[in-house]
Amino acid sequence: MIKPLFFCMFMSFSTVIMAMDLELTQGINAVFPVGIDRFEGSSQASLVEDVIEHDLRMMGQFKIIKPEQGQVGSASLTPWKRLGADSVLSAKMTCLDANRCTIHVQLTDVASRNRSVLVKDYQASVRELRQLAHHISDEVYHQLTGERGVFSTRIAYVLVERWGERARYSLEVAEPDGSNPARVVVSNEPIMSPSWSPDGRQIAYVSFEKKQAQIYSVMVETGQRRLLTSFPGINGAPAWSPDGRSMVVVLSKTGSPKLYTVDLATGSMKQLTYGDAIDTEPRFSPDGQSLLFTSGRGGSPQVYSMNLTTSIINRLTYDGNYNAKASFTPDQKTMVMLHREDRERGFNIGVMRMGQSAITPLTDSPMDESPTMSPNGRLVLYATRYQDRGVLALVSLDGRVRMRFPPRAGDMQDPAWSSFL
Repeated sequence: MIKPLFFCMFMSFSTVIMAMDLELTQGINAVFPVGIDRFEGSSQASLVEDVIEHDLRMMGQFKIIKPEQGQVGSASLTPWKRLGADSVLSAKMTCLDANRCTIHVQLTDVASRNRSVLVKDYQASVRELRQLAHHISDEVYHQLTGERGVFSTRIAYVLVERWGERARYSLEVAEPDGSNPARVVVSNEPIMSPSWSPDGRQIAYVSFEKKQAQIYSVMVETGQRRLLTSFPGINGAPAWSPDGRSMVVVLSKTGSPKLYTVDLATGSMKQLTYGDAIDTEPRFSPDGQSLLFTSGRGGSPQVYSMNLTTSIINRLTYDGNYNAKASFTPDQKTMVMLHREDRERGFNIGVMRMGQSAITPLTDSPMDESPTMSPNGRLVLYATRYQDRGVLALVSLDGRVRMRFPPRAGDMQDPAWSSFL
C-alpha cells in the first residue's frame, strides 16, 4: 500500500515546529563575525531571530556574537565593534493580526564606518514567517559572502521505520537542516533514489510497491504521482536534466543496466550506453552538456563522463578501488563522490579537482554514502551511521566543518538537495 501525502510549503509559526539542532562534530571556519541584535517588536520577532541565527550557524562560516543584556545599546554600534563584530543584524517587527506582519531589517557594516549594506521592509502572514526568515538569511548571506544562500531550499530523503519484520518507507521533504519534515509518499515497500526536478516542484524516485522496481514522479505540494518507467528488471537512479524536460534513468530491459534518456513530454526513450558492464548513478553536469555516471567497465566501480553531443566517454577516477555517485560543483571545477581507498577501509565522501587525479577524503566514518551537493556548492549532505541509526550529516567542501543531524526514530538515507527555489 502506498499513500501520497500533501506537503504544505508554508508551515505555521503557531504550531509546534520540529527543529533539528545540528551537532557540530568537527571544526569551524568562521571568517565572518556577525552580531545579531535582539529583534524588537512582536512576540514572533524572537522566532524569526532564532531561525536566522540557526541558518547562519549551519554554514560554519560565521562567528555569531550575541551579547548579554546591557552590553550594547541600540543608540550606538561602537560596543559591537569592541565585541569583535564586523557586521550587525537588527530588526523590528509589527504584527497587527495573523494575516499581516511587517518587519524592518538592517545589516550594518560596523567595521566600515557603520555603513548600512542591507535595509529592507518585508510583509508576511504569521504562517509565512519561517519562510520569510529563511529568505532574510539568504539575503544576509549573500551580502556577507557574495554567494547565494541555500536556506530557502529543501532536502528530500527516505526515512525507514522498522518494527520486527515490518517496515514503513517514507519519502520526506524538510528544510536544509532537517527541520519541519513532511511526508510526501508513504509505502510498505522500499523507496529509493529521490531526485529533485530543477524547479523544486517534483521528486522522481524508485518504488517497489508493485513488487518490482518502477520510477515515479510526485508533485511535492499535492502528492499527485506519475508513473515514468516500469520495465522488467531494473528501473533506477532517475536524474533530471537541468531544463526539466528529460530524465536519465537506469534500465536493464535489454540485459546489463544501461543509461537511457526519457523525454518527459512524449515518453520517447534513447539508449546512451552499451556493452556488458553495469552503468548506473547518472548525474547531469550543471550546464547540461555532459553526464557523470558510475560504471564497472574498467574492472571496479569508477566515475566516467559522457559528452551528450559526441557520446564520447572518458574515465575520470583512478584513485581508490571504488568511486561512485559523483556530482559536480556548480562551477564544474570540482567533483564530489562516494570514495573507498581500498578494501580494508570504509566508504567515505571524497572530493577531486577536475584535471587532477588525487581524491581527498572529506569524511572518515566507515559507513558514509549518498553525497548530494548544496546548490551553492558550499556543503555536501550525505548519509552515515551514528548510535546504530542511519542519520544525515553535512560536511563543508574543504572538509573543515562537519555537522550531524540528530537521530530519528528510524533510519534516514538517500538524501537529495533541491536546486535554488
